[in-house]
Amino acid sequence: MQSIENKIENRIRNSRRGKIFFQDDFAMFGTPGAIRLALSRIEKKGLLVRAAHGIYSYPRINKIEWIEDKYILPSIDEIARAIAKRDKIRIVPTASHALNALGLSTQVPANVVYITDGTARRIKVGKGRGILFKHTSNTRNLAYKSELLMLIVSALHEIGEGKVTNEQLAIIKEHFSHITKKEFETDIKLIPLWIRKLLLSL
Repeated sequence: MQSIENKIENRIRNSRRGKIFFQDDFAMFGTPGAIRLALSRIEKKGLLVRAAHGIYSYPRINKIEWIEDKYILPSIDEIARAIAKRDKIRIVPTASHALNALGLSTQVPANVVYITDGTARRIKVGKGRGILFKHTSNTRNLAYKSELLMLIVSALHEIGEGKVTNEQLAIIKEHFSHITKKEFETDIKLIPLWIRKLLLSL
């Protein structure tokens, strides 16, 4: 009969590299204490990397020779989206993260903030970094069908009306070109009027 550790290892190895696991994903294999101990042993073997409390990654292999790190760890955004999927909640990155995600800013916030229709909480990720979920009762910003359009609107809102530079417009135009007419028409009522006009002029 397979041990709990072997069962968990088999499930991990049969998954794609980069997949994020939660301790609860292995609940069928044993008690919480036994699973926690098995995951700790598997982590020491190097098969898993602990991303946060109770959150693990089956890391992608780094194939760039001049980079010392053997593994490519999940981004904070990937972790946040995995949590949202698990908890069946909606999340929207706030402005500073939207700017960075679209290449409109080189500043990488240590704490990435998302608004959500779920529970407000903070999750520590590594040293000095974290994810902050802020609950909102205004679900308008959570209703976008296009995540890319949602990011663009959030970024433009942060920059402000009349303050968008030509360089920023060029970057936004490139991203906006990947949004279909159907997606735009579905979400158009959610977009502030000045942003709507700006996007339609691109």
